[in-house]
Amino acid sequence: MTKYLKYTKNFYVLGLAFFFAWMIFIDSNSVINQVKLSSKLNTLEDQREFYLERKVKIKAEREELMSNPELLEKFAREKYLMKKPTEDLYVIVKK
Repeated sequence: MTKYLKYTKNFYVLGLAFFFAWMIFIDSNSVINQVKLSSKLNTLEDQREFYLERKVKIKAEREELMSNPELLEKFAREKYLMKKPTEDLYVIVKK
């Protein structure tokens, strides 16, 4: 026990202990904040991959729509409820 008390009186040991406590808990770039930021970065990178894949998929669908007038008309009728002037439009809502 006296062996450990001898080290706690040493200025360098106290300085190092204070430094490590400061870096782990108090500093704005603490280890805890670094772990949180690292996990957030991983989440954002996963989301980025998802949105890049979705962007490619949407571009392919857009090219297909713009090249086919019949498909474009079908899309406009279903998505935006467009109709011809002589038609009646009925919307069926499922409960």
